[in-house]
Amino acid sequence: MRDSEPTTLNDLAVIIVSYNTCALLRNCLRALEASSHSTPAIWVVDNASQDGSAEMVRAEFPYAHLLQPGYNLGFAAANNLALRRLGFGSVAPSVQLPEYVLFLNPDTEVQADAVARMRAFLRDMPRAGVVGPALVYPDGSFQHSAFRFPTLWQVWFDLVQWPGRFVESPLNGRYPRALYDAGEPFIIDHPLGAAFMTRAQVIQQVGLMDERFFMYAEEIDWCMRVKRAGWEIYCLPTAVIVHHGGGSTRQQPARMNEELWRSRFCLFEKHYGKFFTWGARLLLRFASGGQTPRNNQVREKP
Repeated sequence: MRDSEPTTLNDLAVIIVSYNTCALLRNCLRALEASSHSTPAIWVVDNASQDGSAEMVRAEFPYAHLLQPGYNLGFAAANNLALRRLGFGSVAPSVQLPEYVLFLNPDTEVQADAVARMRAFLRDMPRAGVVGPALVYPDGSFQHSAFRFPTLWQVWFDLVQWPGRFVESPLNGRYPRALYDAGEPFIIDHPLGAAFMTRAQVIQQVGLMDERFFMYAEEIDWCMRVKRAGWEIYCLPTAVIVHHGGGSTRQQPARMNEELWRSRFCLFEKHYGKFFTWGARLLLRFASGGQTPRNNQVREKP
């Protein structure tokens, strides 16, 4: 903890939803502190952790706003809890809304001026509604940070073991490595939910996250709504954030995999209709012999 509380950025709020990720959360908050002389307003929603996360935040980061709902709300509802406390979701907010909101997972560590770069990008690009960073693994190696909206091809790739070159292909929703390596912003369908920044105007226009998504796919649903509202979504390769991956989901892998597919089918039914959903269910049944697959590689949550 710093000797004194850092100066707060009034136009930026950071929301972190945590569940039993005390050590990761500490590193995440320390990285935010170190990334700038002025720290954004930080909101931590602790989903009834049993590992001392809330106590750690109170003791080491007393300036952070700690919300404790008392039980596990899920990812979307926990983010919405913080958004409502900030004044979002009201037709006529009674408080001054932050101009920008950064959604950050506790298993991330912002690097250098990543937050400032994302904020400046939104400021300079009035049609950009959402921007995601370039995520890297702790050893600095490349990690896919942005994806295309789901297709039946992606469903099939998640169910069947394929050679690496196919897993990395656009058919599996990936963007070419060359786009990241070029270092220039590029338009995407959606960033990985581990880290992305948006503006208050977008949240007020599109609305809060859909709480039917307990875990997984809520950022995809939300970005689909953002796109339909006419906003552009970008990946900013020069904003680098370390993403460990799976801090919470590794604790209950079988349950989280079931939740992944429940959320996916919720997304399919909401945005793609009955035929697409039927096709996805058929692929799942064919690939798993009627059982929910438990050993797939999935896009990780914290």
